Amino acid sequence: MSLLERAQAYLSAIEARADLSAYFCPDVVQREFPNLLVRNGAVRDLAQLMEGAEKGKHVLTGETYEIVNALEEGDRVALEVIWTGRLAIPLGTLAAGAEIKANFGVFLTFRDGRICRQDNYDCFEPF
Repeated sequence: MSLLERAQAYLSAIEARADLSAYFCPDVVQREFPNLLVRNGAVRDLAQLMEGAEKGKHVLTGETYEIVNALEEGDRVALEVIWTGRLAIPLGTLAAGAEIKANFGVFLTFRDGRICRQDNYDCFEPF
């Protein structure tokens, strides 16, 4: 399986709300740059990523990732993604059940077929 296919499978696993731990190296670092939801940005380790995935299940009833563009070079994959989430709770001016959208730039670095670094540039539509 190519790294691009592995990245696609990772996004599909998020959509399916599957266990994501098999996609990450134990020492993974994820950096989310400042955006409307995480104003100061964040740096997360594996435990924080797993905790965030669980919390997300209570905030969203579902989410989709549409890959618009993808590049694979060496141990890196760059993705341009349109993300859509359906809210389980109100957020800003949006009611529960509303959709929230964002354009994501996701940069993944792999080691031994697993993600060891993930950098997210998440551009949410105003809400």
